[in-house]
Amino acid sequence: MNDTHLKPLFAATLKLLRPLVRVLLRNGVSYNTFADFVKWVYVDVASKEFGIKGRKQSTSRVSVITGLSRKEVSRVRQLSRPYDRASTEKYNRAARVIAAWRRDKNFLDEDGNPALLSITGAGVSFGELVRRFSGDVPVRATLDELIRIGAVEHLEDDKIRLLAESYIPKNSDADKIHILGTDVSHLIATIDHNLQNNPIGPFFQRKVSYDNLPDEVLPHFRKHSSRKAQAFLESLDRWLAQHDRDVTPTVEGTGRNQAGIGIYYFEKPYTIDDY
Repeated sequence: MNDTHLKPLFAATLKLLRPLVRVLLRNGVSYNTFADFVKWVYVDVASKEFGIKGRKQSTSRVSVITGLSRKEVSRVRQLSRPYDRASTEKYNRAARVIAAWRRDKNFLDEDGNPALLSITGAGVSFGELVRRFSGDVPVRATLDELIRIGAVEHLEDDKIRLLAESYIPKNSDADKIHILGTDVSHLIATIDHNLQNNPIGPFFQRKVSYDNLPDEVLPHFRKHSSRKAQAFLESLDRWLAQHDRDVTPTVEGTGRNQAGIGIYYFEKPYTIDDY
């Protein structure tokens, strides 16, 4: 703990863990359960990312890297990994449908707003939107999910109206926790990239923050920042859609990559020693 290089890392880790532990305790996750997950991640990362090129990563080497005993490494390797593929696919599909409805000119009205869509039928319909941007998921299942989260409204004339600007789960804790895993991991991965000397250069990572704002300003800033951020993200969504092979099959090129930009809002009472 006296190492001057590690002190900032330990302080940063405490800041990361405090809100995470709050979420874990609120959901009934004990320390012992969390500790096993942490051990699993240590072993998995050490096995996959800290090996010697051309050599199989041994239990002994993982033990040396992680500080866990060989017996503990072997035990942890037998633990099952909690996959969340279903939530990932549901989130991605629903998000693509909403984004395309707001972006694709075929699904906009004459004023450039998301058009009212019939559920099925020839030409432009909700069913066609789902088929083009949500793969082989049944139209009804997608509609039910979007109705469940309040993203769309089923009108009396059997038309569907888009209400949401993006896919934001409102009622499901599982879906919200899924977003915790994906969004926070992306941010930390960007910071990790920027801490290293990478030949492609640093990734964009900025924020704007002031620490002496009155209470009365916050509601206005929430609305203002939300409106500006949504417009910015929608402009980037239109650009990325033109270069994504799922959305635009004519796009050529090598490899398969994921890229994007996330924006998050935060506010809290100011405290000097908060960590």
